[in-house]
Amino acid sequence: MEFSMEDFGFSGGSNLQIKGLAVESGKVREGYLFAALAGTNTHGANYIPQALARGALAVLTDTEGKRIAQSKGVEGLDNLFVDPDPRSRLAKVSAKFFGNIPENLVAVTGTNGKTSVASMCRQIWEELGHPAVNIGTIGIEGAYSAAIKHTTPDPITLHLHLSRISRENIKHASLEASSHGLRQRRLDGLEFKAAAFTNLTREHLDYHSSMEDYFASKASLFKRNLEPDGCAVICIDSDWGKQLHSITEKKKIRTITVGQEPSDLKLIQQRYMKTGQEILFEWQGRKYETHFPLIGEFQALNALTAAGLIIGSGTKPDEVFNVLEKLIPVPGRMENVAKKANGGIVFVDYSHTPDALELALKSLKHHFMGKIRVVFGAGGDRDKGKRMMMGTAAKSNADMVYVTDDNPRTENPAQIRKEILKGCPQALEIGDRSLAIMQAVHDLDTGEALLIAGKGHEQIQIIGTTEIPFSDSEQASIAARVSDGKNPG
Repeated sequence: MEFSMEDFGFSGGSNLQIKGLAVESGKVREGYLFAALAGTNTHGANYIPQALARGALAVLTDTEGKRIAQSKGVEGLDNLFVDPDPRSRLAKVSAKFFGNIPENLVAVTGTNGKTSVASMCRQIWEELGHPAVNIGTIGIEGAYSAAIKHTTPDPITLHLHLSRISRENIKHASLEASSHGLRQRRLDGLEFKAAAFTNLTREHLDYHSSMEDYFASKASLFKRNLEPDGCAVICIDSDWGKQLHSITEKKKIRTITVGQEPSDLKLIQQRYMKTGQEILFEWQGRKYETHFPLIGEFQALNALTAAGLIIGSGTKPDEVFNVLEKLIPVPGRMENVAKKANGGIVFVDYSHTPDALELALKSLKHHFMGKIRVVFGAGGDRDKGKRMMMGTAAKSNADMVYVTDDNPRTENPAQIRKEILKGCPQALEIGDRSLAIMQAVHDLDTGEALLIAGKGHEQIQIIGTTEIPFSDSEQASIAARVSDGKNPG
């Protein structure tokens, strides 16, 4: 399919027939539109010569990009289109270029719980007989699958896959909306039948200037991307949730509130077992009870938030509540990955913020009477301010703490561990993550639980700029077999 630049809303581009879109010069082909965007370390306009050499027919950029192109003496600037917000324009161009999307599209934003809520939406739809997908941190799952680089993909990648999903006659999709994706306007050009907010805790302050700035990115989903009669689903147990609810009320946005506090979908009670939990909740004055095999206090609110999204997008409440018992854990999200012969159980979770780590450890205490152990680290080249806070969270909520490496990236791993240990000075420091897991699993005794936190579903460890194959789940399974005197396999 081809479009002219005029079709995309640019004046003077009626004779330019665009055959494709690219934000990386190396992916440009003959007849493509190259979007030269400002990045963290460099401006895409520096690569305009390479894009033109590969056959780019037109270039979309900002004023700074045009200046850079002129400074490089780039010829053919007649086909350079300047937009004050080229990221937003690219998202809208991508939506038009690729066309169809699933009819029933919902989104979820928040610091924690996005992946679980998005997956639960897909699971609920599937149980109701609708082929569905969820798009986010662990890729695209469901009736259509694909690997993607970012929680919220760039708009070209996103709309390419949404178009393919639609062509597969898949009409239901849930999407994780990250603060980066929202700030960079990757979702412009999309409207959702429902959008949810889970929570907001310290994260990404290496990118956002403050918690208020972080919140503003999350809140933009509800201001810009809901259908005219779209529904906001908001967990109101936090001050941030209450603040967002105030915004949706002022804008007269249809809203379903969720929480343990008085709300439309209220969690009343939880009863914990080693294999899951029973929950009692209320919807519009009527009480419901269900059981599902999910570990963690927070999983109940995730499930109710997902239920709110499905209800908000048009499904009858009773139909949704009847299938909640079918929900299963999401890979790397409080996932039971190993069990020792003595009954000690190992969980892997993606918790990589102080609040998420604290919540995960407290949740395990509800399910297990024995000691709670934790292995964790902190990512390099990321928010340094949370490291000691994570150490404090671990010390306060676990009986034994093992500090190890996460993805140190280009930072000194020992320095990262040192900063964590300020919050948990009595912890055992084992830099090698596989050895830390081996030691913690070896120490795991009857009735105890071990949480391996931080990496969740990830299949690599990033040391320097090198990606090394590594799976917490696989390492835990090996460690359990070795500890039990079996062949590691």
